Amino acid sequence: MKVLDFPLIKITIAFIFGVIASYYLHFSLLPTAYFLAISFALFCGGYFWSRKNSKKHFLFGLSVYFLSFVLGIFTLLSHTENLQKDNYTHCETAFDKPQSIVLLLREKLKSNDYSDRYFAYIKSISDQNYSGKIIVNIQKDSSVNNLIIGNRIKIQTTLQRNKSNKNPNQFDYSSYLANKQIFAQIYCQKKEILISPIIEKDIWYYCARLHSRINSNLEKSNFSKSEMNVALALILGQQQEISQDIIQDYQYSGATHILSVSGLHVGFIMLFITFILKPIPNTQKGSFIKLISILLSLAGFAIISGLSPSVLRSVVMFSFLAIGNHLRRNGNIYHTLLVSILLILLFEPYFLFDAGFQLSYLALFFILWLQPIFKNIYKPKNRLIIYIWEALTVSFAAQIGTLPLCLYYFHQFPGLFFVTNIIILPVLSFIMIAGIIVMIIAIFTHPPLFVIMIFEKSIYLLNYMIHAVASIESFVIRDISFNSYYLCSFYLLIISSIIWLKKPSYTKMVFALSTIILVQLSFILTKIQRESDQELIVYNEKKNTLVSERNGSNIVLYTPNPVFEKKSKNRNVNSYLVGNSIKLTKIREIKNLLYFKKEKILIIDSTGICPANVNPDILILTQTPKINLDRLLQNHRPKLIIADGSNSNSIQKLWKNSCTKKNIPFHSTIEKGYYKL
Repeated sequence: MKVLDFPLIKITIAFIFGVIASYYLHFSLLPTAYFLAISFALFCGGYFWSRKNSKKHFLFGLSVYFLSFVLGIFTLLSHTENLQKDNYTHCETAFDKPQSIVLLLREKLKSNDYSDRYFAYIKSISDQNYSGKIIVNIQKDSSVNNLIIGNRIKIQTTLQRNKSNKNPNQFDYSSYLANKQIFAQIYCQKKEILISPIIEKDIWYYCARLHSRINSNLEKSNFSKSEMNVALALILGQQQEISQDIIQDYQYSGATHILSVSGLHVGFIMLFITFILKPIPNTQKGSFIKLISILLSLAGFAIISGLSPSVLRSVVMFSFLAIGNHLRRNGNIYHTLLVSILLILLFEPYFLFDAGFQLSYLALFFILWLQPIFKNIYKPKNRLIIYIWEALTVSFAAQIGTLPLCLYYFHQFPGLFFVTNIIILPVLSFIMIAGIIVMIIAIFTHPPLFVIMIFEKSIYLLNYMIHAVASIESFVIRDISFNSYYLCSFYLLIISSIIWLKKPSYTKMVFALSTIILVQLSFILTKIQRESDQELIVYNEKKNTLVSERNGSNIVLYTPNPVFEKKSKNRNVNSYLVGNSIKLTKIREIKNLLYFKKEKILIIDSTGICPANVNPDILILTQTPKINLDRLLQNHRPKLIIADGSNSNSIQKLWKNSCTKKNIPFHSTIEKGYYKL
């Protein structure tokens, strides 16, 4: 049976296209509601007409897909919280001056060097009811942090909108938060917070209390702090306290996925529960008992792990697989996967744009689709070789399926990923089973010392193996340029090649070879764009000035200290180079005068020297020069003033006021990010 012959698959695909169209085309809610009513009327009409005319089923099918498409648009819009009237983004005064804001703490996030961070819900602003998700940053100090999940707190403060990336081709944190419906943050000190004595005891509160109890009991058992943090990440998905060095080792070894509780971990739990329930006979009653036990176990794990989005989607996915297995529908596992996608996106459509969601489903889909082909290439008889071969084929199938997307998002490739997966799977299997047992014991009491010692040593061994692989840095390929053209063409090549390998035919071979031409065209198109682009960029660098001039694939970097920039690899410039598939040609000492596209650009640094009779089109101020900007603007009248990140904040406010009086645009890279001409 072909996958696309299943009607719900086409409905899911139409729904996904609707979500994507809504995300990028920004439809309005009211017209979409009208379209939804019209599409539903067409659906009803198509249904009754198809019943009377048996040959007209295709019209009913079209009405179903159109309804699904419009429903996808409407679902995303209805889950876009800043379109709701009571969302805090519509309270403009909260962004202009301090307001009394009441918040409900929902989740503890990973702290940084300066602040404890929480995910919270706004309840009211200046006694007016508002709603919406927000991040609260509380400055660290010597006092004890008494906040717990479920606290209602009151703060007199100003909301800060999320700031976009400050330099080109960097990770857009503002967009990332917007996809999670978080549009602002709060920055405050502990002394500014009033804590309500009433605690809201919902499921999030009890999850947090459960985590706190587990942590406390593990600490009483003298669990090593570094190993305990890894254990909490592996079993419960709690990465708040894990060190950056350990995270980097897992990234370089290609094992980052095991630190985020996802399909791998939930799959382990499902296999473990299935193994325990093996003595129960596969009768109708026995199968039902197994199904209920698996579903309850997965739901319990989701609660213990804190109901994080990655865990929830994995639990939903494997719950559908368990239901499909109970209904004896193993042959339609692809249908089960797509139905789980539809259910998840109906409740959380923004998950579609989450990298974790995309990678989880792609990895599982390619393991199911591609791994059998690899497995049939070689059929060993020795058990050890069978284990190694299956681990290799699963690893390669998942890596091939996720490789283009990983290169697109992360621009690096761990060359020893297959080695990592072979050596860690036995240890990880033991850690997952032992970890679940330890965590269950820790819910009630502190685990026995010998159990903790065994568990701790196994995690130490895992970290040691990961570090050994990650330390071979020559196998970690970094700074790989990979744009959307490459992403689409490479996936077409991979998919067409697998289709051809599964059931070879002349037509499929021609299609697979045609996708190779598409890959070549993507390289040609990228090169044409690269050679035709011309731009000058003023970067946002703290205590430094960087200006790059690009003509095609040649880029010249201007900086006050070119010798230092040659020795050190600047992260901001490197992101720009990788994102645009170009290489740095020259590094030169910055000049006072630059010309670009007939624009005369004057740069004034800390010396404050301003040549007479220059009359620049653009004036760049760097290193906080001591100048009288009002007089300078009167004499030169530039079209635009740019102040980079090397200037002090206080002087930039004065410059901005001067420019406003003269009606001259002022661009601060600290406030608005890099400037591109």
